[in-house]
Amino acid sequence: MNIQIVTDSSAHFAVPHFLHQHPMVTVVPNRISIAGKSYREGLDITSEDALRLMSAQPYAPVVNPPTEAEFVETYRKAAANGDAIISIHASREISRSYENALAATRQLSALCPIAVIDSQNIDAGQGMLVKAASRIIKLNLNLDDMVRLIRGTIERIYSIYYTESVTYLQQNRIMTDSHTILSSLLGIKPVLGVEHGRMIVTEKVKTRAQAVERLLEFVVEFAEIEDVVILQHKAYTSDQTRMMQDRLTIDYPNQFFPYAIYTPSLAALIGPDASGLVVLEKEMDGDSDEF
Repeated sequence: MNIQIVTDSSAHFAVPHFLHQHPMVTVVPNRISIAGKSYREGLDITSEDALRLMSAQPYAPVVNPPTEAEFVETYRKAAANGDAIISIHASREISRSYENALAATRQLSALCPIAVIDSQNIDAGQGMLVKAASRIIKLNLNLDDMVRLIRGTIERIYSIYYTESVTYLQQNRIMTDSHTILSSLLGIKPVLGVEHGRMIVTEKVKTRAQAVERLLEFVVEFAEIEDVVILQHKAYTSDQTRMMQDRLTIDYPNQFFPYAIYTPSLAALIGPDASGLVVLEKEMDGDSDEF
């Protein structure tokens, strides 16, 4: 089967030229409003410029996912080039992209099979799922089996983030007002994770050094890693990222630890001054002979 993949711009691909190398993947841009101006994510503004603009604003940007009409148009174009569509979206707990995509499929029930998947992730986690889907469709399985394997991959994606500021977390109701005030008074910084598609505070640290140690501890919990990326808020390699790369290479000498600036969609949630790690755990032998 000729399978087309559709996703929204919340997905982040750390591998250079991934989209150029995988023409079956179409990214429909979110629209992000910063200081009263709207941008198509990844088209009208780069991540670096978006984070720079955000850092000068007291309020979290508004991120609007692709509309139902935009998905209808995208699916029509994709169907002209393929036999079926797998549509992978930012977590429904974070974005309405999934709901809008579902609504679009109801208008196109006779067009071709369309499987809409909630990635339960955002940014690199969502991107890793799209990358996994691009590998799975090469196995030439039927559509149901492809979808089953893609959904199984979600359970092996883990994320951890550390942010210097709690302002966006408060505005996005990831932290309560009382916890925000307490964190500011005590100088405590939150460490966050994604659980069942929701961004939550998992613990707190007092210093950046403690945050780095926690991020490193998070990674070394995995026996084997299939994919990993370090996320930062700068385009160039930060000292923190370089230190993590050096430390992790000792534990995983054959593993590459790339870094990338995270997307405006993620920055709108956790702020423009965060760091993070996203891991796709390697599948255990015997769990699936097909992937």
